[in-house]
Amino acid sequence: QVQLVESGGGLAQAGGSLRLSCAASGRTFGSAMMGWFRQAPGKEREFVATVRWSGGSTYYADSVKGRFTISRVVAKNTMYLQMNSLKPEDTAVYYCASKTNSGNYYSAPEYDFWGQGTQVTVSS
Repeated sequence: QVQLVESGGGLAQAGGSLRLSCAASGRTFGSAMMGWFRQAPGKEREFVATVRWSGGSTYYADSVKGRFTISRVVAKNTMYLQMNSLKPEDTAVYYCASKTNSGNYYSAPEYDFWGQGTQVTVSS
């Protein structure tokens, strides 16, 4: 089992920044990839970004490319999402997730473990 705990959500104005953190504990050595998803009210959970735990390759949704940066510190078992140039449409609950294989990194059902989520609200 892997436990994931997100932090860093909150309220920001359009054009502002927020940084999310995800602390992992438990059997983290089995995690191949860790990522961020988000879910707005009435919408499906969507892929935001993911990082290969070994090697650090990153992948982004087109909607956040150039504005968000995903990173990880392996020694701390912690992943981050730096969100810049925020837009009202970024408002959602953001979830941290991990998976034990590296395929289909954009698909939520492929992820094995999930955090409880953290709310991000961007005002216009």
